[in-house]
Amino acid sequence: MNVVIFGASGMVGQGVLHSCLEDERVASVLVVVRTPLDVSHPKLREVVHSDFTDLTAIRDEFAGLDACFFCLGVSSAGLKEAEYTRITYEYTLAAARAVSAGNPSLTFTYVSGEGTDSTEKGRTMWARVKGRTENELLAMPFHAYMFRPGYIRPRHGAVSRTASYRLIYGLTSWLYPVLRRLLPRHVTTTDHLGRAMIEVTGLAGTGATVLYSPDINRLGAPDASG
Repeated sequence: MNVVIFGASGMVGQGVLHSCLEDERVASVLVVVRTPLDVSHPKLREVVHSDFTDLTAIRDEFAGLDACFFCLGVSSAGLKEAEYTRITYEYTLAAARAVSAGNPSLTFTYVSGEGTDSTEKGRTMWARVKGRTENELLAMPFHAYMFRPGYIRPRHGAVSRTASYRLIYGLTSWLYPVLRRLLPRHVTTTDHLGRAMIEVTGLAGTGATVLYSPDINRLGAPDASG
């Protein structure tokens, strides 16, 4: 399969990229980035683009895609709703429209988060905006899967670009085995996320469209693909 990843420089995106490069089912990986990644691989191709609200200039790069793994995101801390909406909602929908044009069988996976508000009416700003984004994607003419992980353990050197998140992960990484035992329904890893995204591409729109950590861990188990 041929895939495109948005947000490959972030912690989740790094994990998804690693899984794609390791998986024999993935023939090519296109990453759309603002600055080049320090990664080299025969399957990997980069497109540097600055305006994520308008992907018209690079639309020809999206021909022949089977899947889009959208991992781009930002913390809502310190952001007004308008700015958070621009990054979370507008970037995502612009990418969805661009990559699906000419690819009617495309699978689009979106990394949302546990606690996302599908009603779009709750008091928590980030959850409302994520919910609106999910709802729009699920209404679009492609196979859409919303990933709502809880705590994510980074693997293979994946590192968050957000300083506060790096601190949190640095302080709590040793707790993962405990969390996995006490709260198994709320934890996963970047490995499981990446493998699960590859797995849902083969489902062709069947099954649950909103996936939580237990679903992600089941689909992304090392032996899930047989």
